[in-house]
Amino acid sequence: PQPGSKMAEAKVKGIDIIVALDVSNSMMAEDLSPNRLVSAKRAIYKMLEKLQGDRVGIIVFAGQAYVQLPITSDYAAGKLFLSTIDTDVVPVQGTDIGAAIDLSMKSFSEESPAQKAIVIITDGENHEADAVVAAQEAAEQGILVFTIGMGSQDGTPIPQYNGNTRTGFKKDQDGNIVVTKLNEQMLREIAKAGNGAYIRASNAEVGLQPLLAELNQIANTDLGTV
Repeated sequence: PQPGSKMAEAKVKGIDIIVALDVSNSMMAEDLSPNRLVSAKRAIYKMLEKLQGDRVGIIVFAGQAYVQLPITSDYAAGKLFLSTIDTDVVPVQGTDIGAAIDLSMKSFSEESPAQKAIVIITDGENHEADAVVAAQEAAEQGILVFTIGMGSQDGTPIPQYNGNTRTGFKKDQDGNIVVTKLNEQMLREIAKAGNGAYIRASNAEVGLQPLLAELNQIANTDLGTV
């Protein structure tokens, strides 16, 4: 008898996830430690470490939205791209959640049979009016929209730094200190329109475990064989 080998197929199951991360200046507020943006990035990093067989893409948005990482199963690439994200990656300030949802929908592969989900991580200070409509359009395409709220409802100023030294707080044109608040109502409406769920972040947990629990309930689709 001759020794031989037998090729075995291992089926890969998973879902397609686009993470849309708010990188507007308000995400530098420090009501989450060390600030909202760093807390969000850490949560995404942990999510990348826990996912198995899913495909992930990353979109950054402020006044405009851009693809930071095309959807992929290469989690190492996701971590690398994640490390480069800061508030300077989007030149136009503001918070256009609708644009982020629209770009997320376009970033999914039409050929993929997997369940698709958009995870929006933001403080919800939306400066445009079309976010709920965009979430409804996503739901009509079978795409689930989840929101994670970053920050406090009480409001907090946005610090300004020179290197590691805080020099003051961001002010408006009239010289008043800008206060940024978590808009939970907006994020609840977006998640409801998108057939998803709203999760509020805290210092102990940036919505990671509840979100993964929600995603795990989604029926996994066979994404092919390896």
